[in-house]
Amino acid sequence: MAINLDSLSPAELQALIRNAEAQMESARKNKAQEVRTRIDALLKSAGLSIDEVYPRRGGKGSKASKAAVAPKYRNPENAAQTWSGRGKRPLWFSAALKKKGVTAESMLIAGSAPKAPPARKAAKKAVRKAPAKKAAKK
Repeated sequence: MAINLDSLSPAELQALIRNAEAQMESARKNKAQEVRTRIDALLKSAGLSIDEVYPRRGGKGSKASKAAVAPKYRNPENAAQTWSGRGKRPLWFSAALKKKGVTAESMLIAGSAPKAPPARKAAKKAVRKAPAKKAAKK
């Protein structure tokens, strides 16, 4: 059943497009349901669950939990405001740094002093060997 698109009016073409899109969506849903049914049957025959085959992130099997990070900086004007030093700087931190005589070190909470970076080892200089001289021809 071929449709002559040239003979259709714009309104008829729009209706045809809407019908085709609805039919396509229905076909996709049916195909997805078919695949889901086949996967369920395959999992059941293997004695597995979908969570065993595809573990979910952050689900029961999640190994690492996000622990709260101890605050590193405290607002000198409001002791209730703290910042761990991770992520975007809070507004109070940026504003405090603009004040004369205030540094990030001055806002450190006692006991959370920054660790000194590990001392770098002196790099060994690469020693180049002189290219071997070719034997002289006689």
